[in-house]
Amino acid sequence: MTGAPQPPLVEVVEYTDPLCPWSWGSEPVLRRLREALAGQVRWRRVYAILFDHDDDPAPDPAAETAWYARYVAEVAAHTLAPRAVRLSRVAASSWPSSLVAKAAELQGPAVAERVLRRLRETVFVLGEPADTTALALSAVHGVPDLDPARLAADAARADVLERVRADRAEARRPVPDVRSVRGGSPHPGAAKETADGGYRYALPTLLVRAPSGYRAVPGLRSFEEYATAVDAVGPGLLKAAGPLSPAQALERHRSLTEPERPWLAEGAWPPPHAVRVDTGNGPLWLHPREAAVHPATRRPLPQGPDPEAGDRSTE
Repeated sequence: MTGAPQPPLVEVVEYTDPLCPWSWGSEPVLRRLREALAGQVRWRRVYAILFDHDDDPAPDPAAETAWYARYVAEVAAHTLAPRAVRLSRVAASSWPSSLVAKAAELQGPAVAERVLRRLRETVFVLGEPADTTALALSAVHGVPDLDPARLAADAARADVLERVRADRAEARRPVPDVRSVRGGSPHPGAAKETADGGYRYALPTLLVRAPSGYRAVPGLRSFEEYATAVDAVGPGLLKAAGPLSPAQALERHRSLTEPERPWLAEGAWPPPHAVRVDTGNGPLWLHPREAAVHPATRRPLPQGPDPEAGDRSTE
């Protein structure tokens, strides 16, 4: 007897923010995990709003930017993820990029993945965070299969705003397990206290859950730690996908960092057609069709404080 396909029983909830450096640094492992679980789980992103509207403005924006650039450089020293050579400013708000990322989900998972990737790259490759609606929409210009007019309209819809508000609220109801977590990571991921006396998930945090229970995996973690959590809740879900060639990986992902290469491609690197974009911590590699529309190749990188030169929540 056959019937309609049943939805996956296991859900992976990723608490994140487009402008979070630890989330950016976790992308190599999380991209590989998403591939290993493709079609086996429901993967849902929750935008936690790292930089909120009610954050107090910095009394000295230049000093705050210099401090934050050093902080991002310290994170990149652990994760090896690219960081901008110069950071123009600290993001004023996570709301615009989160609204655009959430609106992109209405155009399908492939579009949503590429939109979120571009939004992350605005701050960690370009040094120009997508902290206004205009910047966020400009950053995703040329994403394959994206309808930009629809994206702009959807990002302004009341129901999309309510979904992001719901994300923010959900991120501030962490499970008890993450109030105190074991060390062993430069970013263990214990929940953050909020100004109102509550808590918020540290970013990134993955919550793997099913009717039988859940496992929380906070902070910067290894693939093995994520796999153990998945196996505890949904045994046998992880699948060993065959390795992609460098050309195939670049075709699929359009944008790859050096730390992502060994997780997502196997073979001599770079493929002959790859376009290199230098950052302050190693190159970003773009597919030529991506390079033709990517903001890193459309305009000069901004100038700003040097991260080696001399409070907001940072994860």
